[in-house]
Amino acid sequence: MTAETRALMGACAVAAFAATGALAQDTTITIATVNNGDMIRMQGLTDEFTAEHPDIAVEWVTLEENVLRQRVTTDISTSGGQFDVMTIGTYEVPIWGAQGWLQPLDDMPDDWDADDLLPAIRGGLTVDGTLYAAPFYGESSMVMYRTDLMEAAGLEMPDAPTWDFIKEAAAAMTDTDNEVYGICLRGKAGWGENMAFLTAMSNSFGARWFDEDWAPQFDTEAWANTVNFYLDLMNNYGPPGAANNGFNENLALFQQGKCGMWIDATVAASFVTNPADSTVADSVGFALAPDNGLGKRGNWLWAWSLAVPAGTDAEEAAKTFVAWATSKGYTELVAETEGWANVPPGTRQSLYDNPAYQEAAPFAAMTLESINAADPTNPTVDPVPYTGVQFVAIPEFQGLGTQVGQEFSAALAGQQSAEEALESAQALAEEEMEAAGYR
Repeated sequence: MTAETRALMGACAVAAFAATGALAQDTTITIATVNNGDMIRMQGLTDEFTAEHPDIAVEWVTLEENVLRQRVTTDISTSGGQFDVMTIGTYEVPIWGAQGWLQPLDDMPDDWDADDLLPAIRGGLTVDGTLYAAPFYGESSMVMYRTDLMEAAGLEMPDAPTWDFIKEAAAAMTDTDNEVYGICLRGKAGWGENMAFLTAMSNSFGARWFDEDWAPQFDTEAWANTVNFYLDLMNNYGPPGAANNGFNENLALFQQGKCGMWIDATVAASFVTNPADSTVADSVGFALAPDNGLGKRGNWLWAWSLAVPAGTDAEEAAKTFVAWATSKGYTELVAETEGWANVPPGTRQSLYDNPAYQEAAPFAAMTLESINAADPTNPTVDPVPYTGVQFVAIPEFQGLGTQVGQEFSAALAGQQSAEEALESAQALAEEEMEAAGYR
């Protein structure tokens, strides 16, 4: 690492806390994070942080996405104090910040440059003007596809495809004899797994979770069209065992050359185009998430962010780490060690203004366009009383979304019909809304 980078990263973490005095010697912070590639890379760079801050020891708890959510939610809601830094998402931050469960991050270093954060990402992490989490990477979702298979099928992917085109292309690219499947989509149950995809998809079909009076809407034609189209795609052109596939499983399938198309998080672009990991790295194209001509695309908006729980006894050390890991200096460190294409995307305008990044990342422009296309304050065709594109920003959604996800995953596994899954989803949502006092 260059002296300039080391100096910048040190300044980002130290300057904000100089006024409060030196950190206690041998402070240990425990960080809970998700087992995504960018987070694993951050964990691998821990030695760079501790070289800058030898008085801070770092312990990691790295978990699968659904397990992480359960652990950090239980810990913070019970004031358990297990973690000093938590990796949480755009769903949790505004809810937990409003409840006083997170430390405000309004004392970040000047060099950290909060004004550089993309407005859509920063807005999702802010409550009443106060930032409660620092975005590590931001994402929307988009179509990633095999350009060689698309060409062989005699088709050309539009920059802004429709769902009908996606179905046509999936059929044309499927070659089950050679274990190539036209499309890979999330099927694993979870409010942040299959329901992230299906909720975003449903927006483009004119569906919504609730009407303006909080009445559940799974008994509508729009939801029936969404689920039936999804099941038709997956049953005819998807890989076997898709009900068990989430982000990581589909990433592996795509990298192995088994998916013609994959509609998922924009952050995956650097992994599918990395020749060290992907067998199809030189044959990947990108397009916006599909639409149905109703004014909404099937893409989401998300940020995995680092937050400091209010109950930590190592606030200064925790904030020092958060400032380091989400700084421009950290981005430069990853660029230096892994290349610009592999830096955490989707959080800062300066990254997308950087010619080195634009040249190294062929997906940069489509990622930014996808992020800007998402509108969490107006996510659906018809009006709704909630915010959130792939989730409903109410505390009850975490449990309800997972229950509904289990019903749709069971339908994908062939254990029940789409109609039965929708009936169960409607009943679950009605019961939850009544019990929680919305109805």
